[in-house]
Order: sequence, then C-alpha cells, then structure tokens
Amino acid sequence: MKSRKTYNKIKIRVAVCVVCLGTLLTGCGAEGVESYTKQGMTAVQELRYDEALSLFSTGEENGEDKRLLYRGMGIAYMGKTDYESAIAYLEAALKLSNGRVEDMDFDMNYYLATAYFKNGQAQEAIQAYNAILALRPKEMDAYYLRGCVELSQNDFEKAQADFDAAIALDPKNYDQMIRIYMVLDEYGYKEAGQGYLQNAMTENEKSISDYDMGRICYYMGDYENARNFLTNLKTTTDYGAALYLGRTYEELGDFNYAASIYADYAEYDQTKAEIYNQLGLCRMQMGEYDSALAAFQAAMNVEDNGMMQTLKFNEIVAYEYMGDYKTAAALMNSYMRSYPDDETAKREYDFLQTR
Repeated sequence: MKSRKTYNKIKIRVAVCVVCLGTLLTGCGAEGVESYTKQGMTAVQELRYDEALSLFSTGEENGEDKRLLYRGMGIAYMGKTDYESAIAYLEAALKLSNGRVEDMDFDMNYYLATAYFKNGQAQEAIQAYNAILALRPKEMDAYYLRGCVELSQNDFEKAQADFDAAIALDPKNYDQMIRIYMVLDEYGYKEAGQGYLQNAMTENEKSISDYDMGRICYYMGDYENARNFLTNLKTTTDYGAALYLGRTYEELGDFNYAASIYADYAEYDQTKAEIYNQLGLCRMQMGEYDSALAAFQAAMNVEDNGMMQTLKFNEIVAYEYMGDYKTAAALMNSYMRSYPDDETAKREYDFLQTR
C-alpha cells in the first residue's frame, strides 16, 4: 500500500484564541439540573454539534439567556463549518450586549474573526481584531492573529508590523516567537521567521534556558545543537524536554531512540496526548502498527486532549496499514461528519472507497 500522510505536526492555520468552553455559561437550576446552555456547550466540546444545536434551541424555548445561547450556536456552527450561520449567531449575540464591554465580548469577537476568515471575509476578520485592539491595545493574541490574516492576503509588511507588536509586548515569550516562525514558514517566509528566532537567541543569550535554546535550534533546523541543549534536561519527567528531544531524534532519523524517550515519559505521566501521538508516529515509521494504534488510542483517552482531530485521523491511517480497511472506512465516515472541510481526509476517504 502506498504511504499515506499522517498528521505528524500541527497544521498551521489562523485560529481563534479560545477561552474554556466550560466558562461563561449559565449554571445549574434550582434543583441542580444543568441548563440546556451548559449541556449544549458540553456537546460542543465533544464535537456533537447537531445535538448541541438542538439543546440550544430547547434552551431558547425555555427562556435561557439568549446571549449565551447564540454564542453557543455560533461556536457549534463553526464546528459544522457553516460559517455563514456562525457569523449570524455571533453577531446576534454581540448585539445583545448591555452596553458594558465584558470579557465575553472579546471572546466572541475572536470567534467571529475566525468565522469571517474561514468564510473568505479577510477584511471583516481584520476589522474584528481592530475592534479588540481599540479597547485592549495590549492584546498580544489579537496582534498575532491579525498578522496571520494579513499574511494570508499577501500583505507581509502589515503582518510583520503586527508580529513585531506582539513580540514587543512580551520580548521573552518564546512560544509566541515560535508561533510566528511557523506561520511565516507556512506562507513561504521561512527566512523571515528564522530571523525572529535568531534574534531571540542573540538578544537573550545570557538568560535563555537550555529548553528554549534547544527548541529554537530545533525550529532553525540545527538538530545537533538542539540535541545538545535538550539532553541537559530530565526528559523522563520534563514534558517539554521529552517532546522536543524526541522530535529532534526523529529529524535525525533515529525513530527507535525517539520512541524510547516518549515511552519513558509516558510511564511517568499518562496525561500528555502529544507524547502518545509522537510515540504512535514513531511506531508507524518502524512498521509496528499495532503498537502505533495503541498509542493513538491512549492519547484519545486523555481527557480534554485538544488534538482529537489529529488523533482520529492517525488512528484511521494505522488501521489502513494494518490492512483493516473495513474499520478504517467506518471510522472515516464518522470523521468526515465531524470534520467535513478536511481536504486531506477527503482524499483518504476516496482511497478507502476503492478498497
């Protein structure tokens, strides 16, 4: 069978800066029964979008807070990739404001900006970020996300200015610098992205940790030095060190050693889905498909793992490699209902139809 592409790294895309879906909701009723709004948000978290919409509708019929309900409906429609409906409900929720600007208004503007962008309305997305920054000029995520949208419109100079503004707000936020590097790399500006990383190493040479130096070297493609810095750390108990040292050995072609790093860490901590995912990917590279499947499924069992789409896709690919096309096809049908806009999965689905 031809090698199929797995999701071995996070796909870079403009994403909403999400607050926890369990917050900003109405609570329980007088008898301790959860509101339909809260039940709906739980369904959204579990990717049961149609059920969520039904619960929100029932909540509206029962007189629950329309602002929260419309927010929930907007998020659910985003999950269904129906961005027109998402925009309509999020805009309606914002119009129900009592005149005071609250945290939820910023939250919804982030969602709305993402829905606009996904719907091909880049200028409207930029305006939503403008609105956030007009009231919160130190909102680092808004600068970063507006820069991402500008970059998608080939406006590199404006994007760079926004990225610079985001970094200026927190000059030692290496997570932010790496995010900027990754999106610049995606849009064909890898050299500019590496410039940010190089500046971070040069300007903070005396204060930067081995961990941050190691992962910056990793993204710079300097895997030998990345290994040298990261091996100074306790990878059996340090999540970040284990993840990046393992990835470094993957890039160096030593999947067996990388897998041993992930497996050792997983013995210490069973709550890190990304470790299990990387372990599964290494097992796939080594032809150990049963073990790979077990690793992906262990990751899926991690509560609130934040990467269920990636894990479900990798699980399907593992079944393909094992020759169990019937199970792979059944899982793919379910996957496509949850993630209908995944073009890679559509091609995989077409492949499975021929088996």
